[in-house]
Amino acid sequence: MLAVIVEVFTDHGYDASSLEMIAKRLGLSKSAVYHHFSSKGEMLELALERALGELERVFDEAETREGDAVSRIRFIVREAVLVACERREYLTLLLRLHGNSDAERRSMERRRALTSRLREIFAQARDEGSLRDDLDPGLAARFTFGLVNSLVEWYRPDGPVTPESLADSVLSYVRSGLRVNESRDFR
Repeated sequence: MLAVIVEVFTDHGYDASSLEMIAKRLGLSKSAVYHHFSSKGEMLELALERALGELERVFDEAETREGDAVSRIRFIVREAVLVACERREYLTLLLRLHGNSDAERRSMERRRALTSRLREIFAQARDEGSLRDDLDPGLAARFTFGLVNSLVEWYRPDGPVTPESLADSVLSYVRSGLRVNESRDFR
């Protein structure tokens, strides 16, 4: 049910989506939809949790891993790409929010918190000497998330590129742009 609701929210925008649209797409009555969800806001929060909860899990797991900041960045980028591929519809919805409701604003704040966490890890990598010192960690975080988030626009699960090979390609691209110098790369 939630996947169909996300389609409606994405097709029409959260604000413009009505319970009638959702019920029609599901082939149910409005009261049957309310049997499963208390409100449209609850539907949105559950849908956004599918993306945000997974991304927060990735960051939490990265923080518990042994190793330097670069190894945590590698882990986060790889896993974020996999989340983007596996939860593409939910991430698309997250990226299209406008902040018009409390649920949207809370989700956008969680998204900003993830960017801040990545910025801090990039700053650690810079301080360790593994990140170019001429690149602002905040920009590096935004560039990296921009690259990962762009996948929702063109990646297709039924296409020739697997999520794993896509993760390798994104890592390679990020690594080459963040390289300290030609002889010492971001591996």
